[in-house]
Amino acid sequence: MTESEFTQQIDELIMSIEDALDELEMDIDYESSAGILTIILPNKSQVIISRQIAAMQLWLAAKSGGFHFNYDPEKGWLDERSGEAFIDALNRCLTEQAGEPVALELE
Repeated sequence: MTESEFTQQIDELIMSIEDALDELEMDIDYESSAGILTIILPNKSQVIISRQIAAMQLWLAAKSGGFHFNYDPEKGWLDERSGEAFIDALNRCLTEQAGEPVALELE
């Protein structure tokens, strides 16, 4: 994957996450800038998603830790340590921090 393809893919993923957050009935805010999406939960805790161009990775920062995802053309973004899919990790972290179930569905 080229740097341009990587950047475009992450930008599309972030837009998809923003759309999914807008669909929730929960009061979750977000801010997006330069490949970084900060999700602000009702309790003011944050989950941050960012692209790391040099490593060609997608990073997720939450209270439970930092997670680095590599792209698999067949399976999508997978955690480099556990193999967990990005959306599963994101929903898990959001649920843990919000104290109630959060289930984003990405298109």
